[in-house]
Amino acid sequence: MSSRSAVVFPKDLRILKILGENISLAMKRRKITQTRLSERTGLSMPTLRNITRGEPSVSIGHYLVVLSVLGLAEDLGKVALDDEFGRRLQDIELLTSKHKKKPTSQAS
Repeated sequence: MSSRSAVVFPKDLRILKILGENISLAMKRRKITQTRLSERTGLSMPTLRNITRGEPSVSIGHYLVVLSVLGLAEDLGKVALDDEFGRRLQDIELLTSKHKKKPTSQAS
């Protein structure tokens, strides 16, 4: 059984790198070492290093476990919460469907 890894474009790799840096900073602010985080999460040191580097090969579940130990799991729930682009698409659809409807004539 071979494992498949996601194809991640350079722009998105930068986002993951920023996530890894943010996790690393959160650990430092809390004075939590990778060793202690490994003990608390059950994740291996290489996996934790990959997380702090923002490696795309690490499952989102492992990122969540780390965020949870850091007290930041709720942050993951905020992803895509404010879907500005989706709302614009929806508004366009609502406006165009409104214009397509013909006014109904009322009999007097």
